[in-house]
Amino acid sequence: MSVTYGLTTRVATVNSHHIELLLQANGRTMNDVFSMLFGVFLILGTAVGIVVISYMVYNAYKYRETPDSEVAERERPQLGELPQGSGGGKKLAISLTISAVIVIALIAWAYIVLVDVEAGAPESEDPLEVQVEGIQFSWQYEYPNGHTTNTLRVPEDRPVTLILTSGDVFHTFGIPAYDLKADAIPGQTTETWFRPNETGTYEAQCFELCGSGHSAMESDVIVMEQEEFDQWYAETGSETNATTNNTTDGSATNNSTANDSTATTTENRLLDGPAPERQLAATTRQ
Repeated sequence: MSVTYGLTTRVATVNSHHIELLLQANGRTMNDVFSMLFGVFLILGTAVGIVVISYMVYNAYKYRETPDSEVAERERPQLGELPQGSGGGKKLAISLTISAVIVIALIAWAYIVLVDVEAGAPESEDPLEVQVEGIQFSWQYEYPNGHTTNTLRVPEDRPVTLILTSGDVFHTFGIPAYDLKADAIPGQTTETWFRPNETGTYEAQCFELCGSGHSAMESDVIVMEQEEFDQWYAETGSETNATTNNTTDGSATNNSTANDSTATTTENRLLDGPAPERQLAATTRQ
């Protein structure tokens, strides 16, 4: 009883959720597609199972043997002999045709929705683009403002495009909570996307054996509210600019110090040299 109730509840839940996905024109993520495929096949599989089992039970009851039934003596069919009196196999042909049409239609539909999701995030929703690089044994994320971190922070309910590559060996980046997985290949880029729909902390993992530290190649994926993310992103931009300015000022200072040192060294050489050179150095200092 509990198993039947649980299955009925599951089918009802899947049905209500996936009708919305079926009616959704675009913007489906990989997570949505796999969830929708699972729901549709679960519903169809349950329906087919009910029909087949019901028909089997009906025929078993209809043609059951009872003490009052008379069983006619029949000749056993010979090997290779075709059965007679079955309508010429029309029922079999019809059932096979319907089954083939349903299976082919499901395959075609699944292919279409998968191609649609592989097209990328909708540009109209202003997706956030993050560069992801896999390095033994960590993930590095670079945002459009140049900020680099080992923790992926993304806004809630906004498409996120990930452009993946590897700095050493083959890796596979994946976020199990969003059914997301894509290869990170040295010298190449792979693009994938997802839409985080609930705030919280999730886990990104490497799903391809990449060395002795493969099992520890993980990072946090923090989904934040849009306002909170905007504030954090603005702060990272300020930090990035400050770091850039400090680097520029440091380079300028080093260049100035190097030039002064070179000038001093040249002047000392002139003063230590012959008389004409000492006179030239004195004139230069004046």
